[in-house]
Amino acid sequence: MKIGFCVMADIDEIGFFSHAENLGYDSVWATDSQMLFSDCYTVLGLAARATRKLRLGTGTSICGMRIPPVHVAAMATLNRIAPGRVHIGIATGNTATRSMGQKPMKMADYREYLRVLTALFRGEAVDYSYEGVAKPIKMLMHDETGYMNLAPKIPVYVSGFGPRAMGLAGEFGDGLVFAIPPRGIAVPEAMAHVRQGAARVNRSLGGFLNCALTNIVLLEPGEAVDSERVKRWIGPNVMASVYYFYDQAHERDREPPGFLQRIWKRYSALVEEVPAEHRHFRTHEFHYTRLHPGEAELIDAQLIRDTCIVGTADELVEQLRELERQGLQEIMFATGVAGKWAFAEAFSRQVLARL
Repeated sequence: MKIGFCVMADIDEIGFFSHAENLGYDSVWATDSQMLFSDCYTVLGLAARATRKLRLGTGTSICGMRIPPVHVAAMATLNRIAPGRVHIGIATGNTATRSMGQKPMKMADYREYLRVLTALFRGEAVDYSYEGVAKPIKMLMHDETGYMNLAPKIPVYVSGFGPRAMGLAGEFGDGLVFAIPPRGIAVPEAMAHVRQGAARVNRSLGGFLNCALTNIVLLEPGEAVDSERVKRWIGPNVMASVYYFYDQAHERDREPPGFLQRIWKRYSALVEEVPAEHRHFRTHEFHYTRLHPGEAELIDAQLIRDTCIVGTADELVEQLRELERQGLQEIMFATGVAGKWAFAEAFSRQVLARL
């Protein structure tokens, strides 16, 4: 199994990419969230210069923030700096849209976006509508003339956290980015949805890739799941899951998932301290990086287990091997805290070396 990180794009932490490479990790993905973090493509360009073998990608690029040719040009430029080492993850939007008070892209629009995006990555001409005018477009300067490269092939990982989006990965993508349990979909079920999508368009899935975005807690021997050290490391990740389900509940006018029922009123009260017109700031402002006042008190051992893969080194090795047996090819840990440097070292030594 390949192991990597998904980092919050930070122009001041390019050194983490070479740190991960030197420790034996396969990839580092950078978030695309324009209201929160450094520009992902700028960060990846600097990382490409600082590394030699590490795979680099967006985790994930957001459809609604850039038109398809802009994403393709950015990735093809990176492919010229680090040929064969780059990939793109593409998604409808979470913090990138919700931090502006907007909803993620709808599935029908996502499908159309992927149709255009993937055709451009193949170097094809494709009909594209911009401001009501439909014209064929294609990437023009991407060969021996310079500027950017579409070859070697740039894999497109389609983000899918539900059956419909997973089906679109099967229709259009070279791979799937998704969430696994405890809060996601099991690997065999996710890939079944991918196969259904591929079958709709009679598409072969030979060489299809997959990668799971998850939270990892590496416990020290005898350590409590909710120790202060663990909370410092994983607390922002745990709350990022809470933010996500809070938005979903309010956007779709539905009850929160069962695992959040016991903290829902307390968390909602924290959010409601902020004026209604600014609450979308509050729910995303510290995404994966730190906690708001009052949030640490919501995090206990059960909530950590409900949102993370948890275990000692021996337990994590077995859990990851089981995921690989189920068909998972790659896993990336989301992190935005300072502790990622030390975690990368400890995980490499205690777990990665044994896989």
